[in-house]
Amino acid sequence: MKALVLESVNTLSLRDYPIEETLGPYDVRIAINACGICGSDVHYYKEGAIGDFIVKEPMILGHEAAGTIIEKGEKVTHLEVGDLVCMEPGVPNMQAHEVLEGNYHLDKDIVFWATPPVHGCLRENVVHPARFCFKLPEGMSAAEGAMMEPLATGIEAAKKARITPGDIALVTGAGTIGSVVALAALAGGCSKVIITDVKQEKLEIIGAYDNVIAVNINSVNMVDFVMKETDGLGADISIEASGSPKVFPDIMNATRRGGTIVMVGMSNDPVPISMPVLQVRGLKIETLFRYTNTFDRAVAFVESGKIDVKPLITKIFTFDQSIEAYAYAAEGHPDTIKVMIEL
Repeated sequence: MKALVLESVNTLSLRDYPIEETLGPYDVRIAINACGICGSDVHYYKEGAIGDFIVKEPMILGHEAAGTIIEKGEKVTHLEVGDLVCMEPGVPNMQAHEVLEGNYHLDKDIVFWATPPVHGCLRENVVHPARFCFKLPEGMSAAEGAMMEPLATGIEAAKKARITPGDIALVTGAGTIGSVVALAALAGGCSKVIITDVKQEKLEIIGAYDNVIAVNINSVNMVDFVMKETDGLGADISIEASGSPKVFPDIMNATRRGGTIVMVGMSNDPVPISMPVLQVRGLKIETLFRYTNTFDRAVAFVESGKIDVKPLITKIFTFDQSIEAYAYAAEGHPDTIKVMIEL
């Protein structure tokens, strides 16, 4: 079938790819309608690797997707042909110890789209377990459905933060993940979110939402600003979503004593965490890797109107423009949050 294939570093092709998937009794076959470009996709495209995950042979990209069911297995009862669904891209080994402990996202053998050597879903159709597919409500577009994958990460961050109603949150990084983290924090009970970045264009997009205060730290001291907004106490929760070590130790000094910091962004460089500051301020650190059982919550939040992801979809390409779309995403345009490909 036609697919976007990463042939090697910096080399993409849109071509027929020999891939066949058998439909099992608990599976559905989905015609892909929309697929977002994630930062991980760009890393594989530009660098060929993320940590120990190395692209060694041609690989189909894409893992943020939504599509229409065109066939279903005989045991599938909660979905029907014609349903528009979003898909959780990782399928764990149900015999894994981590799964039994409720941490299926940590299963080392999880089969996750577009994570070497697993092919992604930026192709004409895919077969996926129905258990990891979620029906989208009437009126929600496929592009919005594809946004449920990053939003699921935002909701997981809010869960890790253990928000108390009325909390004030600090989010560092106003890219796709930082933006959905901010929206999830508000939907989860925060009274307001302070979000920081160095790109004014991104800040203006997320800052247009109610109760989001966007701060450009090129011109404003983050700690001073947060302290002023919180009567000198600091943010109740802080969520690091930039992946930049430069936000430390400021993010610790901007978090109230006894508060929680959730680490979402990843960096290959050392992170300068000050143990004295951590201990004296009594801060708790939580880490995040993907999500567990948050896709249904993401859909519910959007259906209820508590979260609107549409303003974050800032550039749309057609499937035939997929190579152009990836080149555009790799350029890091400051006025772009999410690049979406529609099939």
